[in-house]
Amino acid sequence: KSTYMKGIQCPKRLYLYINHKELSDHDAAAEQAAFNKGINVGLLARQLFPGGKNASLSVTGNYHNAIQQTRKWIGQKEKVIYEAAFLFNKVLVAVDILVHTSGKWTAYEVKSSTEVKEQHIMDAALQYYVMVNSGLVLKDFGIIHINNEYERQHMLDYSGLFQINPVKAEILGQQDLTKNQLIRCQEIVQLKDIPATGIGIHCSDPYACEFTGHCWQHIPEVSVFDLSRLPLNKKFELYNNGISRFDQLAADYVLSPAQALQVKAYLEQYTHIDVPVIRQWLTQLTYPLGFMDFETFMPAVPLYYKSRPYQHIPFQFSVHVQHNAESAVNHEAFLGYPEEDPRQGFIKALIKATATCNTILVYNKAFETCRLKELQQHFPEYSGKIQIILEKIIDLMEPFQKKWYYTASMNGSYSIKVVLPALVPELNYKELSICDGGTAMAAFEGMLNMKDAEEKEKIRTALLEYCKLDTWGMVRILEKLLSI
Repeated sequence: KSTYMKGIQCPKRLYLYINHKELSDHDAAAEQAAFNKGINVGLLARQLFPGGKNASLSVTGNYHNAIQQTRKWIGQKEKVIYEAAFLFNKVLVAVDILVHTSGKWTAYEVKSSTEVKEQHIMDAALQYYVMVNSGLVLKDFGIIHINNEYERQHMLDYSGLFQINPVKAEILGQQDLTKNQLIRCQEIVQLKDIPATGIGIHCSDPYACEFTGHCWQHIPEVSVFDLSRLPLNKKFELYNNGISRFDQLAADYVLSPAQALQVKAYLEQYTHIDVPVIRQWLTQLTYPLGFMDFETFMPAVPLYYKSRPYQHIPFQFSVHVQHNAESAVNHEAFLGYPEEDPRQGFIKALIKATATCNTILVYNKAFETCRLKELQQHFPEYSGKIQIILEKIIDLMEPFQKKWYYTASMNGSYSIKVVLPALVPELNYKELSICDGGTAMAAFEGMLNMKDAEEKEKIRTALLEYCKLDTWGMVRILEKLLSI
C-alpha cells in the first residue's frame, strides 16, 4: 500500500524506490521516529475494539502466514482481527482493524493525523479494492483519527481521543481510478529506464520525497527556489520558463523590496546594514539582559493531565544572563524527563532564571510568547510571574526579519541557524548531534521507551548542548549588532 501511494504521488519516486533505493536521501532516524508515532497511535486505537486476534508480522512471522491466518479467522467469524492481511493481483494490504458485528464486516484504518485527508481516502480505496476482490464483503470502511479537541484527564479516554469517519461512499467512487492506477504502477516498476518525470509541486505534496536530492541535483545551490516569500507555484513558473538562477531574472520581473535586496546582495556579494535603524532598535535594551530559548515536543497522544494531542509541551530552556556590557555571561538551563509532566518544573526554573533580567531577548518572539500564554492558562497560579516575563521580551529576530542587517549568505532566510554562522562564522550547528528543533523533539520523546541509561544520558547531554548554543548564539549576535 505504501509503495502504491508513492506511485500515485510520482511515477519516478515509485521507480526509484523499487529499483534504486541507494539514491534515497532521507534521514533514517527521523523517518523511524515518525513511523513509530504512527505505530503507537495504531496500537492505542485497538482499545476501541479490544481483545482481537493479531495477524501482524510480529506474531505470524511473514505475510504468507498473515494472509492464511486472516482467512482462517474470517472463516471462523472472529469478532476483531488486527492487521488483517489480504493479497490480490500482486498487491498486499494489511488493514489496521477488521470488526465482525451482526454478520457483517467493517474495516478501520488508523491515522495519526487530526483529520481525514485526500491521500487517506486514496489509501483506503486501495485497501477496499484488494479486500473486496479477495472475496470479503465489507459493510463499511472507517478511518480512525486523532481528535485534537480531546483533553486528557488522569486516564486516557480512548473514545474521546479518537474519532471515526465512515468513508465507504468516497471509496466506492474511486474504485475504477484505483484499478487503473494499479495497472499504471505495475507498468512503472517494470520499466527499463527511470521515468522522465520533472520536478514539481508533487515533490513535496502530499509527502516529502526521499529522492529530492537526486532529482534536484541540477538546481543551483542558490536558485529562484530560495526567493523569500515567493509562492511555490510562482517559483516553478520561473523554473518551467528556463529561469533557475538570479542572474536569469528579467530586469522588469516584479520583486518585493526584500526579494530585490536578496537578489542584489547575492549578485553583488555585499552586506546591507541599516546602522541608524539598528542603533535605534538597540536603545530599548536594558541590562541585565537575558537570552532565552525554549524547546517543546508534541506527542500525538497526550501524556500528561490537562494536555491535548499535538500540544506544544515545553520540556527545556536555556537562559544566558549578562548584568552589564562588560560583565561575564552566566548560564542557566532546565531539562525535564518525558516520564513526568515537565511543565511545572519548567515554569519554576524559568521564573528563577530570569528574575534579575530587565530585558529578555528571544529569537522568534511569537513562539516563546505563545508557549508562555499557554502555560498561564494551564497553570493560573503562576500567571502573574509569567506575565512579568512576557512584558520583558524583545525579539532579536526583528533586525534580520526586516532586513536591516542582511548578507548574501543568509539566502533570504532569517532563521538563527542561518544568521548565526553568517555573523559569527566560528559558531554553527553542524558539529552537534542534535542540531534542529525537530530532532530535539524526536530525541526527547524517544527517551520514553529507552531502556539504556547511558544512551539516555548521551541524549540529555546533546539536548543541553543544542539549546545552549541557541542562546549563546544570541549573545554573540547581539555583540555583532552592538559593534556596528
